[in-house]
Amino acid sequence: MDTKELYREILNEHNINPTHKADMDQPTFCLEGVNPSCGDQITLQMKLDDKGVIRDASFIGSGCAISQASVDMMADLVIGKTKEEALKLADIFDRMIKGQVTEEELENLDEAAALQDISHMPARVKCAMLGWRTMKEMLGVK
Repeated sequence: MDTKELYREILNEHNINPTHKADMDQPTFCLEGVNPSCGDQITLQMKLDDKGVIRDASFIGSGCAISQASVDMMADLVIGKTKEEALKLADIFDRMIKGQVTEEELENLDEAAALQDISHMPARVKCAMLGWRTMKEMLGVK
């Protein structure tokens, strides 16, 4: 299977069968994210424990396959991580999109690394970044 085919398969799986697309009962944090250029809209929800560990993450909303798959992959990655670890992953994702990431760092992104080629599609970058940008804002990073 070539890289582009794998990319499509991972993207489609997270778009068609998202693990974390659900309304959460009593989230610790809840924030809406919008990508007006594409019409993507999500509400990201997270539960953090008293030690700052993300115990659950989910989203509701609608948008293109890239935005929906990216936020679902992000939720997979950050559950069980501390706020600081989640923000570090967001930084790696940002730099991946900009083409400034090492292979070692890329491994930290697991399936989200499948979105690496988005950097070659400028119109889709905001779609892929929506969930990550919303999480960073939610956790106090502008």
